[in-house]
Amino acid sequence: MSGTGITHADSGAVTPGGGGDGARGVLLLRLCGPMQAWGTQSRFSVRDTGLEPSKSGVIGLLCAALGRERDEPVADLVALRMGVRVDRPGVMQRDYQTAGGYHRREDEGYGVPTPAGGDPRTVLSTRYYLADADFLVGLAGDLDLLHQLDAALRAPVHQLMLGRRAFPPSTAVALPRDYAGYPAPLTQHAAEADDLSQLRDRLRTYPWLGVQVVDLPPRLRTPDARLRIVIDDPDGREVRSDVPLSFDERQFATRVVSTRFADAQLPVLEPAATEHEEAGV
Repeated sequence: MSGTGITHADSGAVTPGGGGDGARGVLLLRLCGPMQAWGTQSRFSVRDTGLEPSKSGVIGLLCAALGRERDEPVADLVALRMGVRVDRPGVMQRDYQTAGGYHRREDEGYGVPTPAGGDPRTVLSTRYYLADADFLVGLAGDLDLLHQLDAALRAPVHQLMLGRRAFPPSTAVALPRDYAGYPAPLTQHAAEADDLSQLRDRLRTYPWLGVQVVDLPPRLRTPDARLRIVIDDPDGREVRSDVPLSFDERQFATRVVSTRFADAQLPVLEPAATEHEEAGV
């Protein structure tokens, strides 16, 4: 147990993709906002962020959409295989914050209480976040569960946040089902098909998300030639400690991921859709 109350399991990496014998599928969703933070190593006054969404952060977002409380199990969500495509990496920023501070009346007890029960005091913290990032997240697994998640993301029980409560998304997390030039966000594949290959293929071929934002500044309207894809992979070489076993007890296990790159694909628009956009309607 660390000083932050976070426990990391030592029983080995969690392998997603297991489960029942029913139909399987892949659900794509979008995490886009002016600020995002996906920390997995935060300690005390320094709050970090990864370069792409963590699995614990995504599962926390899904729990908010479903209305699950912190003490409810998350094993079904952990079993989903996750992949992330970085459509816009964003810019790492640092925020210097204070909590508490000076008060003219000492008897007000102004400040933040200490864990040991001492007098309230000023707390300084450094918080890192990603500015203007845009991610395509894919989840592969049980089709019935993916249908539930897709419905919940379109009508979430609680407000959805991008890693921290102060960071709401700037666009819908649930991708549109009938956006011109884009395939459906939820697809089905046979139970015997490999979730990893299906997920990797969907992340590789789904068109770049930036086209869906009409008011982007010029510097953000063109995708990078190669997009980074980080995916749950038993043959991967990178270990990440971001698999939640219990949010209530703050217990996490590890997973193994691999990183690959794919050419950015632009959507193939129908002529009518192109004319419609050119008309500015």
